[in-house]
Amino acid sequence: MQIQLPLLLIIALTGLLEVAAAAANISLPGCTDTCGNVSVPYPFGIGKSTLSGKNCFLEERLSLTCENNTLYNGNIQLLNITLQGQLDMLFFVSRLCNDTVDGVANQPFLTTPSFTISSKENKFVSVGCNTYGYLNSYYNGDEYSTGCLTRCSRLPDDMVTDGECSGIGCCQVDVPSEMKNITIQAYRFGSSSRFSDCGFSFVSKKGSYKFSVSHLKNLPFTMLPMVVDWSVGNESCGVFERGGKSACMKNSYCDDSETSYGYRCRCETGYDGNPYLPNGCQDIDECQTKNHTCLSDLHCRNNNGSYECFCPRGQLGNGTNIGGCQPIQHQSTITKFAISGCAGFLTLLGASWLYLIYQKRKLVKERENFFRQNGGFILQHRLSTRKGSPQTAHIFTAEELKEATNSYSESLIIGKGGYGTVFKGFLPNNRVVAIKKSKVVGQSQSEQFINEVIILSQINHRNVVKLLGCCLDTEVPLLVYEFVNNGTLFDHIHNESKACNLSWENRVRIAVEAAGALSYLHSDASISIVHRDVKSANILLDDTFTAKVSDFGASRLVFPVDQAGLATMVQGTFGYLDPEYMQTSRLTEKSDVYSFGVVLLELLTGRQALSFQGLEEERSLALYFLSCLEDDRLFEILDFGLLSDENREEIMEVAILASKCLRLKGEERPCMKEVETELKGIRKTGKHPWPNTDLNLDESQYLLHELSDIYKESNSNSSHGNTEYDSLRGHVMIPLDIAR
Repeated sequence: MQIQLPLLLIIALTGLLEVAAAAANISLPGCTDTCGNVSVPYPFGIGKSTLSGKNCFLEERLSLTCENNTLYNGNIQLLNITLQGQLDMLFFVSRLCNDTVDGVANQPFLTTPSFTISSKENKFVSVGCNTYGYLNSYYNGDEYSTGCLTRCSRLPDDMVTDGECSGIGCCQVDVPSEMKNITIQAYRFGSSSRFSDCGFSFVSKKGSYKFSVSHLKNLPFTMLPMVVDWSVGNESCGVFERGGKSACMKNSYCDDSETSYGYRCRCETGYDGNPYLPNGCQDIDECQTKNHTCLSDLHCRNNNGSYECFCPRGQLGNGTNIGGCQPIQHQSTITKFAISGCAGFLTLLGASWLYLIYQKRKLVKERENFFRQNGGFILQHRLSTRKGSPQTAHIFTAEELKEATNSYSESLIIGKGGYGTVFKGFLPNNRVVAIKKSKVVGQSQSEQFINEVIILSQINHRNVVKLLGCCLDTEVPLLVYEFVNNGTLFDHIHNESKACNLSWENRVRIAVEAAGALSYLHSDASISIVHRDVKSANILLDDTFTAKVSDFGASRLVFPVDQAGLATMVQGTFGYLDPEYMQTSRLTEKSDVYSFGVVLLELLTGRQALSFQGLEEERSLALYFLSCLEDDRLFEILDFGLLSDENREEIMEVAILASKCLRLKGEERPCMKEVETELKGIRKTGKHPWPNTDLNLDESQYLLHELSDIYKESNSNSSHGNTEYDSLRGHVMIPLDIAR
């Protein structure tokens, strides 16, 4: 016995040491786990293992190098890596100064799909006078951007303060979610400022950059810390549920709830460590860490993944603070049994009753909070004040929409963007609907949700997507629309496989229908409505190619007193934005007319409103079109196969109409009613119903001259990104090259 006891003790200690070693490991055996003062946890790794000769990293894109105690991924220096899915790196600043060669800023870029710029941990910043910058990214093959502008050409010295990035000399905006494959570029505009020789744009980790007035002259560094979210693999967790093998090891699980590419591994509740390593997730001893609810550590017993509370021998109870442990009273067996039975029954009955009351009150309170958070009371008030306009929108319950979307199955997703997700749903009466579910609920999102319900509930037009109802008692607001099953006009114009369905006759008819919908919004609705984001992506097509104008999250009601123009925060999509609206922030129906003119150009040319694939003069469709119109080269830029002897005159008339819609001054543009009438006349007779049907080259030259002046003044010689404003996210992006 004296010999066996030490042996048992040694075995026990050895087991504890092995567990402790496994818990402490963050990398594979034989692999380097630090570089300088930066830890390198697997699935990241440096080189090959000295024991097995295998790679120390899970995937090639997670391969790192260590040079002079500095950690790199490619040419990017890494500062910190966490197993929670974040990585700190030094990223380059885009710099544009008076001495910059060719007057074009450098364009830092990051092209790894598994590294997403963290929207929670970063800010996009531009520094300088008369400076603006863009952060460009790609989503589903389309380029989009955000950015900000700072202007201080006549700036008093006391208006710029060290440490304040408030828009004068320094501006900053939030970074949209799911941005990856990014590029950054700074721009300068107008004349040089005596306050600033340079302009800078960069993404920085919150709190890592502090503005100084001296930075207007020169930024003293070329790189700043930036946080990215990382993931592994390129599959979703659903693949592994069907039998695939993930990188997640024992006591861990796959999580893709916060990733748009790949997945991450997490240790299960009660475990901690590296979930990517074999035996990396080790049991947490709640009794040793004092993370328990027992009376004391002596009343705590650790289990794998959990713990339990107990009472010492000679006492009764559950070992927690509720009731505690009590000494056993010496009573007869029958008495103790009877007392225990009655007490247990009464306790169970009382606890069940209290629990039911608590759950019921909690559910009622939660739904009230959601109703208030989603603007339900405001919506009820606004609808009740609309006399003579009956409410036709149906109020759906959360259970109805959850069932309609099969618990919001990914297989039913038909659209996804910055605002959130659109699901295809099936109601009990077999009606197919589109259910719009926003990502984030905040004050501005609630107001826009209410705005969309108010606007759509009073619209009744065959070419406007119909609102069927909404749901208010869920965490995020939900809108239910009629389902339009043939995609967007943008898809059919710019997708080669679909463009063949758009004959010239179809294009003119779609233009007539969309113009009729906008004319109705401007002139025939009970209160004039400015859509504010007219573009081909917001014109849906059904199976008969009938046009349906959609997405009213950014729309505004215009009352009679506002007819001269409503002052608003600039919203819309670059390439479609009205230049006059951009300069003055005065919103009128003529802003929609300009945007519709760009849609006409898309129908004519098959080109996108903004494109960076070709020559610089072709990037802005509006500017390039007016240039071709002036040089009598209209037919050279038409969509392939569109022109025929029969429609040559009609195409010219539509082109002239588009040029009138694109006039810089809103008062010189036709109204949507006139545009609709003009298009109907072209469709029916092939003749222009307005006087002066010949192409006015002087007018076109004037328009081109005006647009070119603005273009030159912007000092923009390279790409901006196909940038959009998302009406449910609240990011405002203002370009200076407003005609591009």
